[in-house]
Amino acid sequence: MAKFNMAEQFKLMQKIQKEMAQLQDELENVTVEGTAGGEMVTVTVNGKQKVMSITIDPEVVTSDDVEMLEDLIVAATNQALDKSREKAQEEMQKIAGGMLGNLPGGLKIPGLGF
Repeated sequence: MAKFNMAEQFKLMQKIQKEMAQLQDELENVTVEGTAGGEMVTVTVNGKQKVMSITIDPEVVTSDDVEMLEDLIVAATNQALDKSREKAQEEMQKIAGGMLGNLPGGLKIPGLGF
């Protein structure tokens, strides 16, 4: 039977912590897009769930239906944020090697909203 080695576990946790901090920096440069209305509205967010840009098809702007445009922006933003969280979660799982993902509720990183 393998003996529990506290020093090895501590080193592993330090390594994971360092890699997580590095990933936090890298997530700022990861971008994903969410779209709505047949790509009439596109929202780009980074891996830290910050909206980087919103692109609106000029055809939508000439419309008199402001409420529809607002709904499209909300839908595209929410889709982009969901994709961003999923991407961040995937990257975190790679670092943790599944070790932390087996905790009840999965891997929860404060400040990342999951």
